[in-house]
Amino acid sequence: MRRKTDTLIEALTGHFIDHHAFLVRVMLDRIDACTAMEKRLDERIDEQIALLRRRIDLLVTIPGVNTRTAEVILAEIGDDIARFPTAADLASWAGVCPGNNESGGRTGPGRTRHGDPWLKAALGQAAVSASRTKDTYLAARYRRIASRRGKKRALVALQHSILISVWHMFTHDAEYADLGGRYFIERTGRARQTRRLVSQLNQLGYHVTLQTEGSV
Repeated sequence: MRRKTDTLIEALTGHFIDHHAFLVRVMLDRIDACTAMEKRLDERIDEQIALLRRRIDLLVTIPGVNTRTAEVILAEIGDDIARFPTAADLASWAGVCPGNNESGGRTGPGRTRHGDPWLKAALGQAAVSASRTKDTYLAARYRRIASRRGKKRALVALQHSILISVWHMFTHDAEYADLGGRYFIERTGRARQTRRLVSQLNQLGYHVTLQTEGSV
């Protein structure tokens, strides 16, 4: 213990002259200036965000999107969602549209294009958070794709889903509508039952055309 103390004393022994004090003061002044500038920028951002509070309030209803993430998303895509004619246009511009098609429970290969790095980073954080939520559509979608295509592709799919939701929410000025954690289970079960019933009717000699209740 004594040896460690002696070593510590030797390491800390030195001479702090006026020149050292000057350099320390310069560095401290620079830190203070950066802190003050950061405060001014934060205040300016808050002023601008206040004008777009409704958009922020909508975005934070999406699982995995917090206030900071919402601010970045809004800052990058802007308030004028009309410049993107469709949700697919927004996803393609952002670089979160893998170019793969999901049909019959299978997802084909594809690559994402380069897009806005700040937006993609924010969406990536939101996707990770959303994948850990309970009883949500996004978490269910993540598990469904991750089990077949891997976690990385699943997170890209969640980024895409989130941005598609953003387009619809901004276009219709509506909060996020969660389909629920059992969405895929119920959809698959209903589809299987429908096919079974149609098959039975065909075996009885009937040919049927199916229409949903809302389309009749």
